[in-house]
Amino acid sequence: MTYLWLKAGHIIFVIFWMAGLFMLPRYFVYHQEAPEGSPENAVWLERERRLLRIILWPAMTVSWLLGLALAYNTGAFTQGWFHAKLGFVLILSAYHVWLAGYHDALRQGVRKLSGKKLRMLNEVPGLAATLIVIMVVLRPF
Repeated sequence: MTYLWLKAGHIIFVIFWMAGLFMLPRYFVYHQEAPEGSPENAVWLERERRLLRIILWPAMTVSWLLGLALAYNTGAFTQGWFHAKLGFVLILSAYHVWLAGYHDALRQGVRKLSGKKLRMLNEVPGLAATLIVIMVVLRPF
């Protein structure tokens, strides 16, 4: 029964995390269209901050904790597919941290990327999720 609860919780919090990872870059696109120092700019900063603080950071943390508990419970640490999955999750986590850093840059008035580049970066979580699901379901090695 522990395995099933860990698995259910892990899936639920991964869904929350992924939803936030898809939303935040889209927020950045709209944010960058707002004039610097405008009331709209301040609204986007607050939305991004809340998304990070209320959804993204907690969801990532709980996903990691439940995922590691699940891996321990199933003995996955010795399996090749799990190592690959873990690598993709590390990349996704680094992407998350990068997004948080980009939010900080926007807060300071630095707009490094174009809307087009941000739209392209919005594909990272989808690609990572695809590879992670393939590792977990098919266990190719």
